[in-house]
Amino acid sequence: MERSLYDRLGGKPGVAALVDDVIEAHLKNPVIQARFLPYLEMPERLATAKAHLCDFFGAGSGGPETYTGRSMVEAHRGMNISAAEYLAAMDDIMATLEAHDIDEQARKDVLMISFSLKPEIVRQ
Repeated sequence: MERSLYDRLGGKPGVAALVDDVIEAHLKNPVIQARFLPYLEMPERLATAKAHLCDFFGAGSGGPETYTGRSMVEAHRGMNISAAEYLAAMDDIMATLEAHDIDEQARKDVLMISFSLKPEIVRQ
């Protein structure tokens, strides 16, 4: 039996570590860092965002988590995220997966899922 994507990402602790490192990468990425830097001054909001991301990634990858946050459209409405910003975020995600030695098929699975969300995020 094939392991779920959730298991291949390391389960709950693996997903949490990935989310932490993806956010760190976004904070250093000149294309999108301005969108994330304000979170550094709002630690409670950052913790909430990370918790939602962990639940979102967990639920979306076959884990037991339940995502109760806003829809992707609602969460990104009014942000007018460009295609370049979206790709910069995707690059951070993929680089983080590779840095965590996530296998190639799992990286491809995450890429496919992420690209399926693009219409719900870009230019909302």
